Amino acid sequence: MGRSRELAELGSAYDSGSSLGFRNRIINGDMRIDQRNAGASVTPANADFIVDRFQYIASQASKVTAQQNAGSVTPPAGFTKYLGITSSSAYSIGATDFFNVSHKIEGFNTADLAWGTANAATVTLSFWVRSSLTGTFGGTIFNNAQNRYYPFSYTISAANTWEQKTITIAGDTSGTWATDNSVGIRIMFGLGVGSTYSGTAGSWGGTLYYSATGATSVVGTNGATWYITGVQLEAGSVATPFERRDYGRELMMCRRYYYRLTAATAFANAGTGRAYSTTNGQAVIAMPVSMRAAPTGAVSNVSHWNGAGGSITSMNPVSQYSGDFRQMTVDITSPFTSGQTVILNANNTTSAWIDWSAEL
Repeated sequence: MGRSRELAELGSAYDSGSSLGFRNRIINGDMRIDQRNAGASVTPANADFIVDRFQYIASQASKVTAQQNAGSVTPPAGFTKYLGITSSSAYSIGATDFFNVSHKIEGFNTADLAWGTANAATVTLSFWVRSSLTGTFGGTIFNNAQNRYYPFSYTISAANTWEQKTITIAGDTSGTWATDNSVGIRIMFGLGVGSTYSGTAGSWGGTLYYSATGATSVVGTNGATWYITGVQLEAGSVATPFERRDYGRELMMCRRYYYRLTAATAFANAGTGRAYSTTNGQAVIAMPVSMRAAPTGAVSNVSHWNGAGGSITSMNPVSQYSGDFRQMTVDITSPFTSGQTVILNANNTTSAWIDWSAEL
């Protein structure tokens, strides 16, 4: 009796969407994390990230705006955030044009699916979507080598209404699918893709396709909207409820790929280190997680930062690291004694930030 009750409770927890491990391979599928833009509207260029882990891929610039919670519509029940795309013109798609929202899943997180072998697991992709347009929409799943593609399609039946979509895909028994810290599986949602990169939905092949033939073009209608949230990719042929991980865990998972250190207060300290000459110093900043690979760095503006009270002439977040530490090299104008302590702090502004990116 007791054992039966335990199993019943476990099944109930599973049905309610509680986490029983890393079921959803998508990170930030509910679009809660937006380190780069903090919810602001952006006009993304090709390869820009529009919320954490979701990237804009396009052959032409300035055709859409993107924003977390664009248009301020009510999300589906159980969600507070979504990613919104708005078309900036009525653009006529050329044969080689493509406009996509992309998500890359690290190979370590897809290795158990055994794609590329006879034991390839079936997966189910599910998501909530809303558009001002109706009709057939498309996307694709492909590998890191970009020689195995599965175009898929889905239908939006009612304009400006959230609809949940489910797509079941038999695992690919061919090709090479990465199982390391490179791209394991890549998913693209089409916003308008030309005939060169559109193929018949529903089967694996080796031709480069970014969407399904006949899919609706969001960028083809001025002011058209396309919103998405609750994106989940999981093993099996059934879409289970969205896996809701706590905010702290989801944020840490995002920071494996990208971390922005921001100044919470006007004179916030970022790190400490030492002067190694009369003009140059180093500050060491501890990272919250180990990143996927050695990152590249960027800073808001050197005028936003001070080094031990002296104005900085240049600063370079270098990719030297050990464990959870990254090392920032800072050149400053103040006189120093070699070996003296250096404190890196914001220069009376909350606009100061430092980025590290180890994106796939």
